[in-house]
Amino acid sequence: MANNLISTSTAATTFIVVLLSLLLAGKSQTFSTSLRRTAMPRGKQNLTHLHFFYHNVVGGPNATAIRVAEAPITNTSATGFGAVIMVDNLLTVGPEPNSTRVGRAQGMYASADLNNMSFMMVHNYVFDEERYNGSTLSILGRNPLMSPVREFPVIGGSGVFRFARGYAEARTYFLNATNRDAIVEYNIYVLHY
Repeated sequence: MANNLISTSTAATTFIVVLLSLLLAGKSQTFSTSLRRTAMPRGKQNLTHLHFFYHNVVGGPNATAIRVAEAPITNTSATGFGAVIMVDNLLTVGPEPNSTRVGRAQGMYASADLNNMSFMMVHNYVFDEERYNGSTLSILGRNPLMSPVREFPVIGGSGVFRFARGYAEARTYFLNATNRDAIVEYNIYVLHY
């Protein structure tokens, strides 16, 4: 038994020594590098205002908002606390679903308040409208559903919206009280290069 312990201890020590030798002998990599200001995009920043409608379809065979998780108390909570909904919602120029498409809202929202109807929103707005085709804006924030106007921070973007920052305002345009389908009007103000 003592020989087994010594053998195991020796093997572990040898392994650690070899591992440390390899790590110390390897080329050091840096995690970050400071860049000069000239490495940033040149020119002034643009302020862009986007206006569109977000179609959250919860019910029916063509649902674009699907509950993917819930907490043990979700179904007994007055606010549905713990429900997580994944979305791939249509974005259009007008409030009608057959209005000109400008993109999709992809991400999730989750009921994150035990006392008030409020969602945590994590969305990427993926635009396919000609000028912004392939560009995205990322939104992260609290959505207090009973407020007439809700505000979310724009935390980034890609494509035309690289280095984006700004805010989005949301107003409920239509809500179906039976199945909870909704159309939400968005105004987004974003600074970008």
